[in-house]
Amino acid sequence: MRFLMTTNGDSSAPDEAMMAEMGAFIEEMTRSGVLLATGGLEPGGVRMTSRGGEVTVTDGPFAESKEAIVSFALVETRSREEAIELARRFWKIVGDGQGAVQQVFGPEDAPR
Repeated sequence: MRFLMTTNGDSSAPDEAMMAEMGAFIEEMTRSGVLLATGGLEPGGVRMTSRGGEVTVTDGPFAESKEAIVSFALVETRSREEAIELARRFWKIVGDGQGAVQQVFGPEDAPR
């Protein structure tokens, strides 16, 4: 099962201790094969809207900085509970904040 974990909020500068702890956590997830991808996101981006065959592109930013998605991790786990536990470990390192854990579906998830 694959899950997308996202974080919302401003991009306040982390301290060295937090960065070291996060680096070790990311290394552990990478070694175990759980972490598929991770990264930060630009604050603005563009919004794509399709209506009646017309596609509109609008420059961002679009939300208050505390509501914008600022980073993500794509993980592969045996269960939703395991993904939630990884997210709990992440938040214990980072501290206060808000995010989401959502299951990712794709062609490989279809019954065979």
